[in-house]
Amino acid sequence: MPATMQLLKESVNINSGTLNTAGVKKVGDVYARELATMGFTIEWINLPDSLRRAGHMVATRKGNKGKKLFLIGHLDTVFEPHMPANPFTQLTDSTATGQGVNDMKGGNTMIIAALKALHKQGLLNDLSITIYFTGDEEKPGHPALVSRADFIARAKQHDIALCFETAQGLNLACITRRGNSDWLLDVEARQAHSGGVFGAGGYGAIYEATRIINEFREKIGKEQYLTFNPGLFLGGSEVNYNPEDQAGKVSGKTNIISPKAIVKGDLRFISKQQLQKAKDSMRQIVSRSLPGAKAKISFVDTYPAMPPTPGNEALVKKLNELNLALGYGAVKAVDPSQRGAGDISFIAEYLDCLDGIGAAGSGAHAPGEIINLSLYPKLVKRAALLIYRLTR
Repeated sequence: MPATMQLLKESVNINSGTLNTAGVKKVGDVYARELATMGFTIEWINLPDSLRRAGHMVATRKGNKGKKLFLIGHLDTVFEPHMPANPFTQLTDSTATGQGVNDMKGGNTMIIAALKALHKQGLLNDLSITIYFTGDEEKPGHPALVSRADFIARAKQHDIALCFETAQGLNLACITRRGNSDWLLDVEARQAHSGGVFGAGGYGAIYEATRIINEFREKIGKEQYLTFNPGLFLGGSEVNYNPEDQAGKVSGKTNIISPKAIVKGDLRFISKQQLQKAKDSMRQIVSRSLPGAKAKISFVDTYPAMPPTPGNEALVKKLNELNLALGYGAVKAVDPSQRGAGDISFIAEYLDCLDGIGAAGSGAHAPGEIINLSLYPKLVKRAALLIYRLTR
């Protein structure tokens, strides 16, 4: 554990915000150094310059025994270089803080520590294990079919995927994650004097956008695991929207019926079927425009869903058996509404998946992010034993 904590500190103290490509590669080099000493072959997967991302680090050992494992982490954090620095700092005997200490440099370091424990006992011999550290999980390069092409292709060559994203303690694991799709509502209407609103002047773009958003809530807002959130609403006489920055400027007058409105939001779902059903319902609502207005909606799918499967359920049962053997108590699957989208979702349809087994803590994506040091050795031990059992 002392060497593990030193590795965690070293990686946390390297800024690796998604857009800091040099920092992301530097963290990858640190992990590559450790994995190479265990006989892993190291590769750096470059992405097209147009994506403006660092790429991914992959480490592999190929053998001919047991299940083939695909272990997932990510090198980047949400903390870019211009943000206030937060170096690794131990706060108490049981807590430490630092950029990405929990999400997910704590999980990355766990993978390496667990493999070192197995390697020391000669238990990695003849096993097939791939460690895939993506460089842009927090802000993936688009299109995803490009930035995740190699990730998906390699995953298909394995039997089981384990992702070491943040754990919710010792007694919860993730076998389901909701997918994510972005939507853009674009409304146009006749511009007219406000005195004619509801009549000859029509209803205007703001009323039409409001109708649509409210009908989303009323008609499809009660389906389990389905959510859709309007995060940006612009309307007025003049609307200038910048999709890259997700920002805009508007102007308008109270005596003018608004001719333009833009609403940007996200859509979260548990399966392909739920996503398609939601899109169809939203399009139908959009099509029923108020007089004098016309609206259209478009979607950009960013993350697929990781639906529950018998294979995933079998993995959490194996983890439960291990937890009980270690005296940690029972494990159950976490409510998918409590977990956002993640890299593992891109491969969920191809192999059995288990997520949320990394470091435990709090405050991810915020200044003062915390790792729970009391649970950390227990989680490392469990990870090593889980890998051992799954490969035999």
